[in-house]
Amino acid sequence: MRQLKTVVSLILLVCVVSTAAMAQATLKQIIKKGEIRVGITGNQPPFAMKAKTGDYIGYEIDLATMLAESMSVKLTLVPMEFHNLIPALEDGKVDIVMSGMTITPERNMRVAFVGPYMISGKSILTKSKLLSRSQSTEDVNQNPNMRVAVLEGSTSEAFAKSYMTNADIQPTSSYDEAIKMLRDDVVKAVVADYPFTLVSSLKYGHEGIVSLSEPLTLEPIGAALPQEDALFLNLVQNYMNSLQLAGILDELNKKWLENGMWLLQVE
Repeated sequence: MRQLKTVVSLILLVCVVSTAAMAQATLKQIIKKGEIRVGITGNQPPFAMKAKTGDYIGYEIDLATMLAESMSVKLTLVPMEFHNLIPALEDGKVDIVMSGMTITPERNMRVAFVGPYMISGKSILTKSKLLSRSQSTEDVNQNPNMRVAVLEGSTSEAFAKSYMTNADIQPTSSYDEAIKMLRDDVVKAVVADYPFTLVSSLKYGHEGIVSLSEPLTLEPIGAALPQEDALFLNLVQNYMNSLQLAGILDELNKKWLENGMWLLQVE
């Protein structure tokens, strides 16, 4: 019995030591390599998009740049399709995800979140005057046989499937594809996060594309991190808190959500 207890104690000690080592793995690797890899889609205005120069710009690009500078490491942006972001984080292909990601219980069971640094919500981008006056999900669902584009794997897709039961939901691999379908009249609406629909209405307003004046839901947007690294999580949360206290998040909201001058930098 004493031998069994000794063996169990040794196993528990090894597990604790291993867990402690894993808990700091991401942060240690970032510092060791002098590089932080940030997962983005790269096509989600105003969070991240390509400028005419070929460089990525956006709300979260600014956040990622300042984070890398505060850690004195190189910033490497890793673009991919939205539904691949969390698997890439879990597989260690990226160190953090900043891509307009809504914090949900389902995602929080897989990864840790820092934030929120923005409060968003589901909204609609459309050419329809009737849809543009919608104020609730009931108003939206009054339109039978409506074709709607959503980003595959996003909370917008889940929202549309739950509350727009009369609609024909069309998942897309990118927001660019969804916008093209709307501009070409393949779909009647795009369901997406409010900041995206707001910016898109500024960009394509001359084509009659409009966004709801208010989002249909309220949702927190944050950065996703590996769940086992408490020290990295603590570092990034302190960084976000500092940005908020310094008023920098307010400045970013004005720059990317209200001003619109950055639209001159993109295609």
